[in-house]
Amino acid sequence: MNTQPIRQIAVIGAGLMGHGIALDYALAGFEVNLQDVDDQKLAQATAKIQATLQMLAAVGVVPRENAGAVGARIRAVRELQAAASPADLVIESVFEDLALKRGIFAELDQCCPPHTILASNTSSFPPTQLAAGVGRADKVIVAHYFNPPYLLPLVEVVKGEATSEETASAICALLTSVGKKPVLLKKEAPGFVGNRLQAALIREAMAIVSRGVADPKDVDAVLRYGFGRRLASAGVFELLDVAGLDLARAVASALLPDLDASNDVPAWFREKVARGELGAKTGQGFYSWTPESAAARGRELGLALLRISQFSDPARIVSPAAGPT
Repeated sequence: MNTQPIRQIAVIGAGLMGHGIALDYALAGFEVNLQDVDDQKLAQATAKIQATLQMLAAVGVVPRENAGAVGARIRAVRELQAAASPADLVIESVFEDLALKRGIFAELDQCCPPHTILASNTSSFPPTQLAAGVGRADKVIVAHYFNPPYLLPLVEVVKGEATSEETASAICALLTSVGKKPVLLKKEAPGFVGNRLQAALIREAMAIVSRGVADPKDVDAVLRYGFGRRLASAGVFELLDVAGLDLARAVASALLPDLDASNDVPAWFREKVARGELGAKTGQGFYSWTPESAAARGRELGLALLRISQFSDPARIVSPAAGPT
């Protein structure tokens, strides 16, 4: 086992995922350096962290008197070396660009102590590619969180060709200790497990709209009020067992030949993006949005995830810890 305890954590990249990962560890009692080269992103991340803590306090997840202490555990840092050099674990969470990530890993390799584990929150790149040119390839690993990291317990852990068992064990033990649900993949695969499943669902949803079977709002309603609710408490293979594999085989035999198998997004979807209809951030996507309605929907989703956590995994409800042991 890796006998070096993980006490200090650095998160590289203060965007949507980075600030949420930093908050998740701060909620668990860790001191976290949150680094970004963009001062504006650091300021926005700090504001979002404070707003999230207020929301968590309002619903009783974090005692109000502890919210300030949790926020104080996160230190905004502009220089990568200053953020990473004291860290036992660094989690990279920058834009999905392989060259950018490789450059950061090379820099981290130079400035971090020899024992430091270098993890990436990448949603697509295998760790073997990220470890190219890094002297500590045995300590490079993927720890892929889902948004928002402080509410969704899953973390996909992916070893590269050179990643040691000690590194994987140390990461899984850490994640378990802070209430996460690590899933250690058996091998590298583009998109890992979660994004591959989501991509398959999105492809068929697009095909349903393309064929005129239903519009986007109807597809969303089927998911929200139908089998999506079951998936909050049971996985696909467990549900197949409950339904009966003979029935599942009959349905699959009839339906699989008609499912979409295209390798590209539909033309209408590409045209929508080309028109600048990018969703909530531009005010128009499949739905119309204002800044107020987008913020309100975000709060509703957060509260829904909290309720699901209370139902399916009461032990996951966040409580401020005294610190790592």
